[in-house]
Amino acid sequence: MTNRMVNGTGAALLALSGAAKAAYQWNLPAPVTRVAGEIYNLHLVMMAIILVIFVGVFGVMFYSIYAHRKSVGHKAEHFHENITVEIIWAIIPFLILIAVAWPATKSILNLKGNGATTT
Repeated sequence: MTNRMVNGTGAALLALSGAAKAAYQWNLPAPVTRVAGEIYNLHLVMMAIILVIFVGVFGVMFYSIYAHRKSVGHKAEHFHENITVEIIWAIIPFLILIAVAWPATKSILNLKGNGATTT
């Protein structure tokens, strides 16, 4: 009885969901003001940076999985206690953080300078 009610309710909700006419969009709405345009452009730059990082990291990961698999006979390298590798692992994320935070901070300061309030 309850299983039939759940299925019936689910079917009714599925049938009615087409009447919602919700906005089907993947991006931010079109900007109207100058500050909104700046935020929109910042959003696009951040998405491009994230996409480059994603493709780079997954590209290296899949290459490493394919090229250094055990069936080829590679021996594992030991990178622990290597100061150069540790410095590089610390500097690269720091540079990415600065590259992302700089334009975001400029946009926020510009937003506050226009008399707008943020919550």
